[in-house]
Amino acid sequence: MQHPAPTRGFASGLIALGLSDLAQRVSRLAVVVVVARSLDPAAIGTAAAALAASEILKALTETGVNQRVIAAPEADLEAACLTARRIHTAWCLGLFTLQLAVGAGIALASGDAMAFVMVAILAGEYLFMPAGLVSCALAMREGRLTRTAAIGGAQVVVANLLTAILALLIAGPLALVLPRLLSAPVWTIGMRRLRPWRPAAGVAPLPLRHFTGYGAAVLGVELVKAARLQADKLVIGLMLGPEALGHYFLAFNAGLGLASSFANAFGVALFPWLARAADRAQALRRALGLSICVLSPVVVAQSLLAPWYVPLLYGAKWSGNSDVVSVLCLAAIPALIWTATAQWLRAEGRPAVEFTVTCTTTVLLIANTALTARHGLQATAIGYLAVATVTQLGAALPSLIAAFGPRTQPRLTA
Repeated sequence: MQHPAPTRGFASGLIALGLSDLAQRVSRLAVVVVVARSLDPAAIGTAAAALAASEILKALTETGVNQRVIAAPEADLEAACLTARRIHTAWCLGLFTLQLAVGAGIALASGDAMAFVMVAILAGEYLFMPAGLVSCALAMREGRLTRTAAIGGAQVVVANLLTAILALLIAGPLALVLPRLLSAPVWTIGMRRLRPWRPAAGVAPLPLRHFTGYGAAVLGVELVKAARLQADKLVIGLMLGPEALGHYFLAFNAGLGLASSFANAFGVALFPWLARAADRAQALRRALGLSICVLSPVVVAQSLLAPWYVPLLYGAKWSGNSDVVSVLCLAAIPALIWTATAQWLRAEGRPAVEFTVTCTTTVLLIANTALTARHGLQATAIGYLAVATVTQLGAALPSLIAAFGPRTQPRLTA
């Protein structure tokens, strides 16, 4: 049975995730400053290509399995956890092998052995993930968003600090990828200590069919979403070379980084709240209103101040990127609205709708990059903002009307 979820419960979770994200952003800012002043654009672009390819593959870990654990009836919880652990283990080992194969293919095609080294280092994260994923799902199910946010934030902060240190010591693209592997145990150990879990004796696992249909749609969404955020970097690298990609990578992280990080934190906090809410329409309305009121002033301020803080923080050689940063900042607002709609669709058991919209948006964004890249990064950024705004707000509107429309009574499910 669903339970009412007061706005305060969602707000406290979002505040916890927001503070964690703030710590990550501050440490990320330190990293970007050090990297911008220590590495040349071509070195940053080389690492950015490896990171973009890895992030697209990493999206394959988002199978929807943990969301099924979060929403599972109490009677099926142990069985769901057991099946989830088996899926996570097999899936992550498969992804580790796949990423090594992709790295080998990139190295053979480019003749650059360093490409394989970087992709292989990033693949090492998969070996640490299975041990903590079920614990993470159970902690979120029990409302421990503050602690899970702190653990996730700690991992990112550690990775960012290591990146800043390595950028000063080795001044090469490895400085951007090696910390991802070195910081992976922080998350796994933290989750296992936060919510210990061991398979209970005598419990039979749930059949895979309880995960596969829902999980396939969620997996498709996350994979396409990763392509939406990363494929433009690969297109720019292929069309314009690593130096131009280095400039775009910095502008993308300084501008759209706020959009993606806050939207992700919002989605993480929102889904468990919606899954347990007696009236999901009311829950969505309150959560979205609160989040927009918090985010919009920050986004506008960041956009307006970009011409001032970009050259001050990153150095004079990056001052030409300030207009690109200003434009990309504004993509945070449509991203937030669509994230809210997508989580509501998932809570309603309709992730296939999200998948269709995300596919459409991704294809249009990649097409925008391919068509505008030769006209300069500013043209690409303006096109990105226009496409993201039209597609995300347009796609969200029917679902928001349905969710906010009149309902005869709160929906209760067993």
